[in-house]
Amino acid sequence: MVEVFKTNVEHATQATQLVALLLQHFPDSRVNFDLEDCDRILRIEGQHFIAEKVQLLVNGRGFSCEALE
Repeated sequence: MVEVFKTNVEHATQATQLVALLLQHFPDSRVNFDLEDCDRILRIEGQHFIAEKVQLLVNGRGFSCEALE
């Protein structure tokens, strides 16, 4: 399963911290950001993650995060 989210993450250091956080919760997933994209894409690939939980975790760190269709 692959989910793609639009975020407002601007800096690589923020993205690195969020990737580490998400991997703590979903260790069998692949997580990355594309900060060059205008939507500052967060992409998660794996079998055992919940999109709503991803959004809650990112929002809990003060960033916006919404699933793209």
